[in-house]
Amino acid sequence: MKNREIADIFDKMANILEFKGEMPFKVNAYRKAAQVLRGMTKDVSEMDEKGLVKIQGIGEKLAKKIVEYVTTDKLRKYEELKKEVPEGVIELMEIPGLGPRTVKLLYEKAGVENISLLKKAIDGGILASLPRMGDKTVEKIKRGIALYESMTGRTPVGEALPIAEELIRKVKEGADVARIIYAGSLRRFKETVGDIDILAVSENGAKAVDFFVSLPEVKEILAHGDTKGSVILKEKNIQVDFRVVQRESFGAALQYFTGSKQHNIHLRTIAREKGLKISEYGIFKGSRKIGGEEEEDIYRILGMQFIPPEMREDRGEIELAQKNQLPEVVDLRDIKGDLHIHSKYSDGSATITELRKSAEDMGYEYIAVTDHSPSQRIAHGVSPEDLKRKLQEIREINQKPGPLVLYGTEVDILKDGSLDYLEEILKEFDIVVAAIHSGFKDSEDVMTRRVIRAIENPYVDIIAHPTGRLIGEREPYKVNIDAVIVAARKHDKALEINSYYKRLDLNDLNVRKAVEAGVKLSIATDAHQLDQLAFIQFGVGVARRGWVIPDLVVNTWSFDKLRAWVLSHRKRGG
Repeated sequence: MKNREIADIFDKMANILEFKGEMPFKVNAYRKAAQVLRGMTKDVSEMDEKGLVKIQGIGEKLAKKIVEYVTTDKLRKYEELKKEVPEGVIELMEIPGLGPRTVKLLYEKAGVENISLLKKAIDGGILASLPRMGDKTVEKIKRGIALYESMTGRTPVGEALPIAEELIRKVKEGADVARIIYAGSLRRFKETVGDIDILAVSENGAKAVDFFVSLPEVKEILAHGDTKGSVILKEKNIQVDFRVVQRESFGAALQYFTGSKQHNIHLRTIAREKGLKISEYGIFKGSRKIGGEEEEDIYRILGMQFIPPEMREDRGEIELAQKNQLPEVVDLRDIKGDLHIHSKYSDGSATITELRKSAEDMGYEYIAVTDHSPSQRIAHGVSPEDLKRKLQEIREINQKPGPLVLYGTEVDILKDGSLDYLEEILKEFDIVVAAIHSGFKDSEDVMTRRVIRAIENPYVDIIAHPTGRLIGEREPYKVNIDAVIVAARKHDKALEINSYYKRLDLNDLNVRKAVEAGVKLSIATDAHQLDQLAFIQFGVGVARRGWVIPDLVVNTWSFDKLRAWVLSHRKRGG
């Protein structure tokens, strides 16, 4: 798909234009279009200009630019803009916390035009002497550099998975493969991946490899043999390794290349103790191969339960599998609804009717439309007056057959821990999701108290994205997540696993803590576009990595059970 390539270019164009002092509406148009493109599941390469213009956030001029890039693999305006700003300056604007205006200040006042010069300016004390550059700002920039460098060569799972799926689709259509699947950390649903591994079975391995390395997505060929091809893609410069294995070794290879390294080392140790040997070719007793065509063979012959890929991190899963005590973790098929979605009433791009239709297509029983509260002006928070109109619309929609639409809100947790709507408004909602969107620099004590006070409120059901992080863009705010988990358990409230791939918040380790404490969870998308409802798979992936069983997830429940839970803590008064 070209969507993400074009989105990256539009973001860079927005940064350059802001750096140059262009009008904000032009800058924001590119940023909005980039956000829309990243949320789409339909490939813009399959759309004409007329179809693109119909997408909210894509005007006529941007549609022409998309068509230009799809047809020529270049965007003339972008190439022109790049010549007006040093290449290193463009990269500086990718660093979290370094917006175009700050980069312009550094460039004009200190000659900083790349990361190396920025580090020297920090070490030499030059940065601290510039206007608006106090010690706290310099520290923030240093953390941003570390965050940026930690993500260099890493791709978010939500960007890597569509790339892998598209490559697999093309290989299936154009090469003679009997089986094909992605492996590695992507199959374990890690939040970021270094590269992509794809395994296939084919009667003509050399021909399949030839086809793979010749795909138009390929920027550079690193290796090209009869059974393996390694390439760098144009998109994200991500490396993809494509391997063709024998049918009788496919399961063993899949287990081996899925990992993790620690998990595999532990399995090999157990195999040796049993007089066996495991490799990517199979499981052997002496020289005799006794299994390996199916992945399940490896675990069965070692005398343990099959371990889901997401759990293979050597965090105790092997010991439980040996005792036949692995938890049956939540699956995408268990999800009955999504309890955090935005509509046009705030900053979403879809109507409630459109959201309901998408929910019906996904087989959901219910959805909650949880638009922002008034303090979120940038997100067009919903006024009390507009809430009445929204509630009436939901009631009318629910008169027709289809998934039940719940009247909800994502209400802001204010500085003192109070909420952005009065109690008389809150009690009317079917679902209240509470979240922090401001004051990220406050102390751990302040932030923790804010969250816990919201949990104590009888009308709050779920705490959204509890640590506020954005992967590769913003660190979590300082909050004592252990104390939050204790409070959630005490008041029988749910913590959210936000499925947006830049959030994935709670992360897998904090999810595991919540599971061990018996805290309820909500796996939700925070969708702002229809296509983003599909992001639920990433939240489920995090839940599986955190060993979550279905019954702990409130949106695997029937509506009657969900409603009873909401009413129970409202009646208790917290």
